Amino acid sequence: MSGGMPGGLRTRAVHGGRQDLGRLGVHAPPIDLSTTYPVPDQDLGGRALGEWADGAESAASPVYARLHNPTVARFERALAELEGTDSAVAFASGMAAVTAVVQAACLTTGRPHVVAVRPLYGGTDHLLGTGLLGTTTSYVAPDEVAAALRPDTGLVVLETPANPSLDLVDIAAVVDQAGDVPVLVDNTFATPVLQNPAAHGAAYVLHSGTKYLGGHGDVLGGVVACAADRAGPLRQLRILTGAVLHPLGGYLLHRGLATLPLRVEAAQRSATELAGRLAEHSGVRHVRYPGLAAGDEAVLGRQLRGPGAMLAFEPAGDPHVVVAKLGLVTPAVSLGSVDTLIEHPAALTHRLVGDADLAACGVPPRLLRLSIGLEDVEDLWDDLDQALRVAAHG
Repeated sequence: MSGGMPGGLRTRAVHGGRQDLGRLGVHAPPIDLSTTYPVPDQDLGGRALGEWADGAESAASPVYARLHNPTVARFERALAELEGTDSAVAFASGMAAVTAVVQAACLTTGRPHVVAVRPLYGGTDHLLGTGLLGTTTSYVAPDEVAAALRPDTGLVVLETPANPSLDLVDIAAVVDQAGDVPVLVDNTFATPVLQNPAAHGAAYVLHSGTKYLGGHGDVLGGVVACAADRAGPLRQLRILTGAVLHPLGGYLLHRGLATLPLRVEAAQRSATELAGRLAEHSGVRHVRYPGLAAGDEAVLGRQLRGPGAMLAFEPAGDPHVVVAKLGLVTPAVSLGSVDTLIEHPAALTHRLVGDADLAACGVPPRLLRLSIGLEDVEDLWDDLDQALRVAAHG
């Protein structure tokens, strides 16, 4: 998929996945809401169904919406072009995408052991920890991957920048430790604007499309970018489990890609400014933001092209008071929207991980996670400043 779109990042973001529009005679990508498709040649339709069931990227007829949808396929092509991979496979949610990768890499290969680098998104961590998929998981630090591998290890999972601590992980170093074991990198925080994990050896590049790719807090979806031979099994699983992305979701995610570079760049400018101010604020104990921690330079600028629009901090006062006193910043889970969001990971997104495990991977109980949006930075600062002052003085 990725080979057909030349040009720079912004050009690819705008034009990716739209190669068939001229032939169709339209300017905006159409939304195909069909659940079934006419197959007057039933034998031809049957062969197409068999090809889809085998994980094919294309066939003579879509046959049925659970097998293929043209609107979703445009989004997949566009995302693959941005990530520099052969293919991408979209799912109903980010967690559906994670589940499919674990099933494809571990369960269908008879290697049910996962090595996971903490911290991870709380939902992913909880899924791996429950064993509900029939897997077992070893949680490790980035430099402990090689030692944790077993003959039945089917997958290594990491997220960088990490959720919620913003820790940076050297992808190539983990891939080197993993050897023949495929590595899944959650690229949700960085987006393809700032990081392309496949270029550093990742076998699977995961996005919760709900976040930056959609960008407006109004669409749920997930997507995995990967090589063509890894995409086939993911499509098979999507067909069998029914974890399909709705066409309207595919349309909104595709539309979101066109402005993704502009949104990420603008939000990153504000995040950099706010991180610096928060680091000097008397009501803040510590700030987590790429570039502020010792050792970040080994990844930032080489693997990660910018610090991004996510940051986290420990307030001196009660984190719940800080959140309650904010007026402009929205207290909500999720991230990557046009408006700024704040949440307390220990209470919400990472509640099911557990306090002891969070502490072990360097996530303090008072940490607040901020997703910076597109508001005027001075308005955001005024809101944060007053809330921090109130909380610090009890």
